Amino acid sequence: MANFLLPLIRQAERPYELRNSRTGQVIAETVIPAFESDARRTGLLGRESFARGSAMVIAPSNAVHTFWMQFPIDMLFVRRNGAVVKVRRNVPPWRAVAALWAYAVIELPAGTLGVDDVRVGDMLTMVVAVEPVVEAPQPTVEEVVEAPPLVPVGHLPAA
Repeated sequence: MANFLLPLIRQAERPYELRNSRTGQVIAETVIPAFESDARRTGLLGRESFARGSAMVIAPSNAVHTFWMQFPIDMLFVRRNGAVVKVRRNVPPWRAVAALWAYAVIELPAGTLGVDDVRVGDMLTMVVAVEPVVEAPQPTVEEVVEAPPLVPVGHLPAA
């Protein structure tokens, strides 16, 4: 069984998006890995908010709690291959949630998951985020005309 988190594990310095293969929809534009013990234990604790468009992936884990959190969250429980096994929306602070066959828990800002965005059985994928292309402005005619003359290679002006 292929690990859907493998790209994120191998090249964590690259930006990734989380997508639903069934709908093609981007679930999160920013993915925060929590793979080490300290990161898994801390999760979102101590934060006052969670930016829309973000997701924290806690792995390996099949249970999380929202004790001491200051805001509700949406949760996806997924198998190693990215198959969703449980969906929980708008989980308030002071709750515990688990899924027996989950390999990872994906925490999202509350309200991220609409009624039909993600279903049990959907396959999630990690995709390298594409940076928007910013085109350089084209020079105006005046800028081109006012450019200094080109000097042929090998010919330097006298000093």
